[in-house]
Amino acid sequence: MTRYDTVFRARRLVTAAGETGGCVAVADGRIAAIAPLESGLEGRRVVELGEDVVLLPGLVDSHVHVNEPGRTDWEGFASATRAAAAGGVTTIIDMPLNSIPPTVDVAALKVKRKSAEGQCFVDVGFWGGAVPGNLGELRGLHDAGVFGFKCFLLHSGVDEFPPLRPSDLDAYLETLRGFDGLLIVHAEDSTAIDRAPSCHGGRYLDFLSSRPRDAENLAIGQVIQAARRTRARAHILHLSSSDALPMLASARREGVRVTAETCPHYLALTAEEIPDGATQFKCCPPVREASNRELLWQGLADGAIDCVVSDHSPCTQELKRLDIGDFGLAWGGISSLELGLPVVWTEARRRGFTLTDVVRWMAEGPARLLGLQRKGRIGLGYDADLCVFAPDETLVVDPERLRQKNPLTPYDGRSLRGVVHSTWLRGQALAGERPRGHLLTRGGA
Repeated sequence: MTRYDTVFRARRLVTAAGETGGCVAVADGRIAAIAPLESGLEGRRVVELGEDVVLLPGLVDSHVHVNEPGRTDWEGFASATRAAAAGGVTTIIDMPLNSIPPTVDVAALKVKRKSAEGQCFVDVGFWGGAVPGNLGELRGLHDAGVFGFKCFLLHSGVDEFPPLRPSDLDAYLETLRGFDGLLIVHAEDSTAIDRAPSCHGGRYLDFLSSRPRDAENLAIGQVIQAARRTRARAHILHLSSSDALPMLASARREGVRVTAETCPHYLALTAEEIPDGATQFKCCPPVREASNRELLWQGLADGAIDCVVSDHSPCTQELKRLDIGDFGLAWGGISSLELGLPVVWTEARRRGFTLTDVVRWMAEGPARLLGLQRKGRIGLGYDADLCVFAPDETLVVDPERLRQKNPLTPYDGRSLRGVVHSTWLRGQALAGERPRGHLLTRGGA
């Protein structure tokens, strides 16, 4: 009988076929066998898991702002990947902005990769940027291994990453179609926001009015039309407006190559519960009403939304302006890289969803979006990236115990269901003793 490096004996595990029990054998960092519990698979190390935990594939988070180099006081590769590992996330893809320089050409990508080397506790890949004037850089970045290209349709929040105009979309998508590249879009219409009431002060409802659903809906419509005309691939980032779901579903039925994600905060939080002055809840697009939240859950059930990712967008406490509670001045972003799994599971189980659903949204879906063929599943030949998760255990969020660099979260004091007991990367336990992550490129490590 073959003797494997490690054998996990799990009374409960989630595979592509659903939840079952069985043995998962690991050899040379990959899953080499999956067999019934009674199969007697042997390993140099055997990990016995009880009935109170479930073996999940490591999560894939395709939307993380690491901010290094340049704004490493906001976050960094070491702190972000430690937080990811603590949350059961084994692969992250870093966004091209908030670092300096932004990842808008190959030279900047080399700087980013050099900054990350030797610091990563999980696997890390990189998005490129699509900004005015860098159309000629896209193919070089693609060939250098970025997973796609992010653009904004309004001010990004940092001057060094300017937005595209809606009229630019066709040219960028046409270029990307030439090598089947992916454009990922922060879809809010700048004109609609300019015409909305401006936001100053501490009333959350004033901030919500300043980022209306129409701004999202209009921009998403523009992206869909451009993707339809060019037959290129486009992805809608951090969807918060449920109004756009019928539009997305209709486009996909027509063969338009458009996908969408949402985030834990849009699935768990509601505008009605956010206190005035609580700027730790500020993000763009904003957390909307409870009725909108429930329609986003329906969008996940219907398949109109492809995946759930964090949009981990940290900053220093000073930039959140908790001292004055002004939503107009505070940085917009929510840090949830470590908490995404328990936040989503807490809300999902209330609505009758299963861990198989959560894995589809948070592991399989992002891996499919990225073209990562060895990530996101417990399956033969896949990387042995695994998460041991206790779905019935509870935790109360204490920001000071999180691994992210700045201890600020809207989930402070919130009771959540589900605790990550351990995370494994290519069959090795991530105990925090040394970085084990690889730097990924599209198509390989």
